[in-house]
Amino acid sequence: MSLYHDIFTSQKHIWKMYWWLILPFGGFYIGHQIDLMETKRMTMFRDKSALYGREMKPGEPPSWPY
Repeated sequence: MSLYHDIFTSQKHIWKMYWWLILPFGGFYIGHQIDLMETKRMTMFRDKSALYGREMKPGEPPSWPY
């Protein structure tokens, strides 16, 4: 038997026992990445709103993200 086969068969029971934990954590990670991408996309509209926009002083940091 190969080393790969021995490692896979010895850890096969772990995947059967904990598959229900892998799905929520994987979903959380994917959701977090999508949220980061959306934040990066929205930075092009930062401080440009007609309602809340204002002139920024030189060297003043943007209002968000913190």
